[in-house]
Amino acid sequence: MPLKTVTAVSVYKALKSGQEMAFLDVREHGVHSQGHPLFAVPIPLSRFELEIERLVPRKSVPIYLLDQGEGDVLAARAAEILAEFGYTDVSALEGGIFGWQDAGYEIFSGVNVPSKAFGEFVEHQYETPHITAEHLQTRLEAGEDITILDSRPFEEYSRMCIPGGIDMPGAELVNRIFENVLDENTPIVVNCAGRTRSIIGAQSLINAGVKNPVMALKDGTMGWYLQGYSTENGADRVATAPSDAASKRSASAASELAGRIGISTIGKQDLEKLQANSDEKSIFLLDVRTREEFLNGHLVDSQHAAGGQLVQATDEYVGVRGATLILIDDKEVRALMSATWLKQLGWNEVYVLSALGEFELQSGEPSEFQVSKFVEISALELDAVIHSGEPIAVVDLSTSLQYRKNHIPTSFWAIRSRLASDLIFLPPVGLVILTAEDVRMAHLAAAEVLAVRPQVIVRVLQGGNKVWRGAALKTEAGDSQFLSKAEDIWYKPYDNKEKIRERMQEYLDWETALVPQVIRDGIAQFKTIEDLAIK
Repeated sequence: MPLKTVTAVSVYKALKSGQEMAFLDVREHGVHSQGHPLFAVPIPLSRFELEIERLVPRKSVPIYLLDQGEGDVLAARAAEILAEFGYTDVSALEGGIFGWQDAGYEIFSGVNVPSKAFGEFVEHQYETPHITAEHLQTRLEAGEDITILDSRPFEEYSRMCIPGGIDMPGAELVNRIFENVLDENTPIVVNCAGRTRSIIGAQSLINAGVKNPVMALKDGTMGWYLQGYSTENGADRVATAPSDAASKRSASAASELAGRIGISTIGKQDLEKLQANSDEKSIFLLDVRTREEFLNGHLVDSQHAAGGQLVQATDEYVGVRGATLILIDDKEVRALMSATWLKQLGWNEVYVLSALGEFELQSGEPSEFQVSKFVEISALELDAVIHSGEPIAVVDLSTSLQYRKNHIPTSFWAIRSRLASDLIFLPPVGLVILTAEDVRMAHLAAAEVLAVRPQVIVRVLQGGNKVWRGAALKTEAGDSQFLSKAEDIWYKPYDNKEKIRERMQEYLDWETALVPQVIRDGIAQFKTIEDLAIK
C-alpha cells in the first residue's frame, strides 16, 4: 500500500489546533538540529524501533512523518516499521523539510527548541533577575557568602561547574532548597550550561516564594568560561536530601503555586479510568524523581523523566502533541512544580499522581524493547580473529561522539539508517562484525548489512562495546575510519574538538534569538502563571 501524504498546510493547522498528533522527524539528530519545524519530534530511523512505543504509545494516533523530501526513503521505511508495530494512521509530509519551508513556515535549528524558547520567554515575561559572570566573580573575590546551585543533572555538573557550586538539578531546587540554604539573606545564584535551565531554575525558586535574593547566572558555565574564569572538573557536591520539616515547607510552597493555576492531583481510581480510555487518548506516566528513587520502585509503564529535564527537553520524553501527562512523585513537590511549568509550556492535560504507596511498584531498570538476536561472536573470539590477521571489518553503530572517545581498534563507524549507501566505503572482506553501545542497534542492522552484502558473513558482538570494555580488551580513540558523515547527533559546544569558544557564543546567541522566531511561527501557546490563574 502506498504511503499517504499530507500537505504542510494541513500539518500546520493540526499543530495549531492542539489536537492529538505525532509529528515525527525520522532524520538523524544532527540533521534535525540543522533545521526542522518547531514541534517536530526527532526519532531517527536508526533508533526508530527502540523509541517509537515509548514516545508514541497509542497506536491509532495520527502520525505525520518528516524526512528530506523527494528522493529520501526515510519516511517510507519508518512507515513500514509503524505498520509492523500496528500503527494505523500514518502519513508523510509532502516534500519533507523542503515542503514545509516552501509553504512559508519557520525552520528552527538546534534541539529541544520548544523548551529552550520557553525558557527565554520566561525570562522576558517574569523579568527573572540575573547576574553576569564578571559581577559574580567580583562578589566572590570580595568574600561575599553566595550559594551557587547548578540546575543540571549530575553528569553535566561533574564534567564542568562553577567552583564551589552545588548540584541541585531542576525540580530538586524547590524540593531541597529549605534544607540546603538556611539563611534567608544568602544570595542564591542558579546556573546551567547556557541560559534556559538557569532561568527556569531561578524562577522556580521565586515562584515558590523563596525569600532569598535569587538570580540566574547569565549564560551559565559557558558565559563563565568565555570570561576566562576557571571551572571545576569532577566535583561531587550534591545537595542534601530534605528533612521532614524542610519537605513540608517545600510541599506547602509547591501546592500553593499549583493551586493557583488549577493543577489537579489524581488517585489510583482516577488513573485507572484514564488508562481505560488509553485507546482514544495518549497517556504518559512520567516519574520526575531522582533516578535512584525511580529504580527503587516505580509504576509499571512509567518512564524516568527528572523534573527539570522533562521541562527543558520535553520532546525526549513525549512524542504526542496534546497528550495527557501524569507526573509521579511520592513527595509531590517535584511533580507539582514541573506541572506548573508544563502548563505554561502549553500542555493542557497535566496531572499529579498522589498516594504512590497505594500502587504495586517494580524495582530496577524498566523493560526495554527486545529485538530478535542475530548470530553472535564473543569479545574474546573477536579479539582472536582481529589478531589472526583475517580480513574482517568491525562496524560500530554507536554515536559518533561515543566512537570518537572509545572504540575497538581498527573498527569503522557508520550510521545504521545509511548502511545501504555507506557500506560501499567498506573494504572487501568476508566477515563483518557489528557492535554498538546499545547492542540492540547491531542486531537490528545485521539483516540490513546482509541485504547490501549478501556474500559476507555477518556476526554481532555479544554484549556490544560494554562487554568488550568489561573484558579489559584494548580500545582506542579518534575518528579516522568514518563510513558515514558525522551528523547523527547534535554536538554540544564543548563536544567539539576545535573552536569551542566560538561554538559557545554561537549557542548563546541562538538561544536569545528564539523568541522572535517562535512568535513568527505562530504555533506555540506559552503562558504565564497570571494567564492561567483561576479567577
